[in-house]
Amino acid sequence: AIMGPCVAGGAYLPIMSDEILIVNKTGSVFLAGPYLVKAAIGEDVDIEELGGAEMHSEISGVTDYKMPDDESCLKQIRSIISKFGQTPKAPFDRIVPQQPKFNPADIYRIMPEDRSKPYDTYQILSRLVDNSEIDEYKTGYGRSVITAYARIDGWAVGIVANNRSLVKTKKGELQIGGVIYNDSADKATRFIMNCNQKLIPLIFLQDVTGFMVGKRAEQGGIIKDGAKMVNAVANSVVPKITFIIGNSYGAGNYAMCGKAYDPRFIFAWTTAQIAVMGGKQASETLLSIKIQQMKDKAGQEIPKEEQQRMLQEIYNKYQSELDPLYAAARLWVDSIIDPLETREVISRTLEVVSCNNNIPKFNPGVIQT
Repeated sequence: AIMGPCVAGGAYLPIMSDEILIVNKTGSVFLAGPYLVKAAIGEDVDIEELGGAEMHSEISGVTDYKMPDDESCLKQIRSIISKFGQTPKAPFDRIVPQQPKFNPADIYRIMPEDRSKPYDTYQILSRLVDNSEIDEYKTGYGRSVITAYARIDGWAVGIVANNRSLVKTKKGELQIGGVIYNDSADKATRFIMNCNQKLIPLIFLQDVTGFMVGKRAEQGGIIKDGAKMVNAVANSVVPKITFIIGNSYGAGNYAMCGKAYDPRFIFAWTTAQIAVMGGKQASETLLSIKIQQMKDKAGQEIPKEEQQRMLQEIYNKYQSELDPLYAAARLWVDSIIDPLETREVISRTLEVVSCNNNIPKFNPGVIQT
């Protein structure tokens, strides 16, 4: 549907569609606009004459339907789609749905306003899944990531969720909530592969600050284990649907199926924060780089007061870019949703993806052990 101007390379995209609609007076499509035509060949022509709805529908034959307004255009699209022939559905399992035992509105109470504070992710899951029941995979191991089979509105799903609680492992290690450690990356990798082998769609719930860093983590092979998880996500063939419910920072965004890893749909709650790293860490890092650059250039120390002013300026800018509206405006997420819409959105998107039964053979690639 051409509902606005489509120019140059953008003109080819709608024309390669099976059927093309154009809205009168607002839709236009041409390889070069009036000003460029004037400059190139000296011809005076307005937008409607050059590539408007009437010209393309009645003279060039480029478009198939001339619609009077946006509303009628969308109505015509629905009418065309409603007549499509039926094809076999993908074999994703669905049974009669059950409502959660607990009130989903409790999510507002469970999620802390301060994004750095821990909370019980299991309580979130119990407000989303059917009958508030999950079959957790590898309970007690790799606890900073929750992996579980469940049903949502009757659909069988595999859930990969960041656990935001502080946990203590059997080895005595205290693991910070929202951080991906070696054991949790290893567990998530195996679970993702299992879901692909069993044709179970994957639901990712992101509240992640990244992978664990430091000497101990590096010696433990965090790069290797993180790469396994990223590899499994990248090579998945079952539908992946991602919800950013809290933090989504750095490589954690990749491992938890961020935009770059081709989820079928990606949504953000209003509590989402999406960035390379947290605002405090990012602003301090950027300030250090900026101060060093100024020292190298001017050869003098920067007063503490000026450093503080610069830090606050960088922090304020970075914080404004954490907002999910910033991400949505750049198409990093498909939509910002209310947490209470999550079950409905998952069910609706699974209905959509089940219309495509062309599921390639799963190839996990080379995974280092």
